[in-house]
This record gives sequence, structure tokens and C-alpha cells, in this order.
Amino acid sequence: MHVTRLRVGSVRRVEAAELLPSPGINLITGDNGAGKTSLLEALHLLAYGRSFRGRVRDGLIRTGDEAVEVFAEWQEQVPPRIRKAGLRHLGQRWEGRLDGESVSQLGELCAALAVVTFEPGSHALVTGGGEPRRRLIDWGLFHVEQAEGGHEFLRLWRRYARALKQRNQLLKARVRDGQLDAWDHELAEAGEPLTRYRQRYVEQLEPQLQAVAAELIPSLGRPALGFQPGWSREQLSLADALLVARDRDLGYGYTSVGPHRADWRIDYPALPGREALSRGQAKLTALSILLAQATHHAQAAGEWPVVALDDLASELDRNHQGRVLQRLVSSGAQVFITGTEAPSALAGLEIDPRVFHVERGVVLPRDGL
Repeated sequence: MHVTRLRVGSVRRVEAAELLPSPGINLITGDNGAGKTSLLEALHLLAYGRSFRGRVRDGLIRTGDEAVEVFAEWQEQVPPRIRKAGLRHLGQRWEGRLDGESVSQLGELCAALAVVTFEPGSHALVTGGGEPRRRLIDWGLFHVEQAEGGHEFLRLWRRYARALKQRNQLLKARVRDGQLDAWDHELAEAGEPLTRYRQRYVEQLEPQLQAVAAELIPSLGRPALGFQPGWSREQLSLADALLVARDRDLGYGYTSVGPHRADWRIDYPALPGREALSRGQAKLTALSILLAQATHHAQAAGEWPVVALDDLASELDRNHQGRVLQRLVSSGAQVFITGTEAPSALAGLEIDPRVFHVERGVVLPRDGL
């Protein structure tokens, strides 16, 4: 999968820009605040429905403009075809088109274009709360299932989300009648198989993570992934856990157990007792899990997702830059890299990246490094 055209409008400092990327390495340079990261945000927005810096209404729309506009055209290998998607997002409302047809759900756009992004905040995958880790698992399941022509995981995910919303409304209203029994049953019926999907995905991801981590952070040893379903699964079924927690949930006004509280963790032999990772180790761990996910996606879907690396040179030293870039070049993935200058490791690789330079929100193609 590689993007052949990217048009961006009204994204932070970028009023309007168009890129014709290379199917290989693409380098986007510029001073701090020039707007280079905004281009990756726009690509991420089309693939996830949100920026990796937060919600659209929290500063993504260029000051004085009404909406962010993003259009992408890309080529897929399996099956061979050209696809197009466009999104106009006003912060609260949005309009989207996919292959010339209007879409009614943002997830339809997100399912079409697969992008894996590593950026300065990615260490939250390791050091932050559970929500970004749940999103990572669900993103992987969503795209793998789409590639295989299935929809069961997405159906279960939506069914569980609807039931959770209904149960929480009853809890807030302190309703104690049979309605809670009905929604507990619905949560359990959707949540148990949803959890099996997630646990299986984490198990499949572990060997990919071990292979990447052996290159990037060998000093920590062979990592192990541990999955936490969101309730004490060893002792109780989800139905039983919901019943046991009911009085407590009525006091809280929300559901305290279930797949919406699921999580996963990475354990290293060199850090006994779950000793905290340093910031540098957390960055490399987050990058390892993202590259592992991209590799797993490639094996399941038959082609690599687009890979976006924001400010690579400031996040990794030259040695680690070189290992990451060599792995990506060998994979044949399309890669977008931003930085104030070209990463030093590029000089040691026999590649000719396509270069775009950003000045005050204006994108200018350049000939070579």
C-alpha cells in the first residue's frame, strides 16, 4: 500500500499543500513550527478519524478557517487497485467520500487506509493509561479482519459499545430492575468473544515484537506480552463479574468491569518486578510494538501499511535510526519521515528519498538531500 497523492487544506499552519510521494522513503524537512508534522497529522486523520495530537476541534483546523480537508489517493497490491478518499472535518461534523461514494460512518474511511504512526507521544503506549493500548489492539484486529473479508470483530465491538452505553445510563439513573439483567446478558454475549479476539491478537503479536525488540533493545532481553481482559477472568465469567460488581457500579454510576477496561503489558527479563522503563527504553519499546504490528498486518493483509515517523532524528540516535530504516527499506513499505534535517542514518543507506521542504506552511519539493 502506498499513497500516490496527498492533498491537505487548513491543517494548522498549512493553508493548502499537495504531495506526490515516492512509494519508498519520503522525507519532510522544515524548521520547528513550519508545518511538517501537520502533513502527517492529516494523513493520520484520514486513517484514524483523529489526529495523534488529539481532537480536530482542539487546534487542528487552521485559525480563521472552517474545516480541515484531506484527500488521498493510494495504490493497493492485494488486490491491485487504486483507491481514493476525502474527508472534510469541521470539528463536530464531518463529510467523507470513499472511491467516489459518500460514507455514513467515519470507520469506513479508517478501514480503507492503513497507517502506522510513531511520534513523540507514542511512549504513552507503554507509560500511559490503557486506552491507547486498547486502540492499538482494536486497530490491528479491525484492519486484519477487513483484509480477510470478515466483519465479526467490528460487529461485536459495536454491539458491546451499544450495550455498555445503555447499562451506564441505567446505572446513572440508579435503576435496579430487570433492565440491568438484560444489558448484563448483552454485554456478556458480546464481551466474551470480543475478549477472545483480543487475546488471540496479542498472542500473535508477541513473536513479531520479540523479533523487532531483539534488534532495537536487545539489552532488555526477550519481551513477553501479557493480556488483561478487564475483569478477573480466571475466577469469573463476564456475566458473573458484572453481577458481583452491580452494587458497586450503581454507586459509581458506571460499569467498572469488562472489555472496555482491557489492557496489555510488556515484561522484560532484565526488569524484574516490572521495574519502570527509562524514557529512552519506553520510546524504543513503543516503536518496537508499532513495527511489530505493521509486520503482522503485512503478513495478514499481504502488504505493508504506510509508516509515518515524526521527528525521527530527535527521538532516536543514529544507530537506532539505521536499524529502523534498514528494516523498513527491506520491507518495501512506504515511509514518511519528518525532521528539521535529514536523519543522519540516511547517509549510510543506499536509498534516494523524495524530499519535501516546508516553510511557513508552504510545501516545496526538493531534488535529493
